[in-house]
Amino acid sequence: MQFQKLSAPSLKDLFISQIKESILSGQLPVGSRIPSERELANQMQVSRAVINSGFDELVHQGFIEIRPRQGVYVTDYARYGNIDTLVAIMEYNGETIRPQEIKSILEFRRAVEHLATDELIRMASQEDMEHIGELTEAIGAAGSISEAVEAAFCFQHGLAMAGGNTILPLIYVSFKPVTSKMWQRFCKRYGIQLLYENTKELYGILRRRDADAARACTDKHLDDIISGEHKIY
Repeated sequence: MQFQKLSAPSLKDLFISQIKESILSGQLPVGSRIPSERELANQMQVSRAVINSGFDELVHQGFIEIRPRQGVYVTDYARYGNIDTLVAIMEYNGETIRPQEIKSILEFRRAVEHLATDELIRMASQEDMEHIGELTEAIGAAGSISEAVEAAFCFQHGLAMAGGNTILPLIYVSFKPVTSKMWQRFCKRYGIQLLYENTKELYGILRRRDADAARACTDKHLDDIISGEHKIY
């Protein structure tokens, strides 16, 4: 058995975690003012540099806003947040996310994957198809869930790259943290083998360059995850 390297969180990470927990638990509600850098540095016994860099990260994650000459406030992260906000919420909740949110994410993924498979079938060379096949087999060869999840991302990203659409690969990269958590949940419940079999079924259709069948295959797998035998919530 192989063990992973242990590492302690930095003071910045601990600060960010404490502020996020206060926000997500409701102790710091939306619209409330957060103490100044000087006040927090004194209370927490850390440097102002730690507080400042932590604030920057919390702004990036969509939890706070810094109003010039007014202070730092908890923002309406549910309305104005971003993909990093969603990932942070999932991590805080132990990867628990409401069924409606899961459904919304998967419906978005449906639309993106339809476009990805359409473009792949229309544009991909034979060499591209062979590469997609290698990415498919990498999922089956994965020795752990983390390896399988990374291989699944490479497969989806590979579809986007081979289709020639310059925006699709960026969308996949942007949503990687969220989709990775979905794949992790799926593999923990139903195993890597099922993820591989589903991917291999889609790849076989892509090789035949049947766009309608590829869309139907994607729909079948996503419907199964959303409301069928292999739900992930």
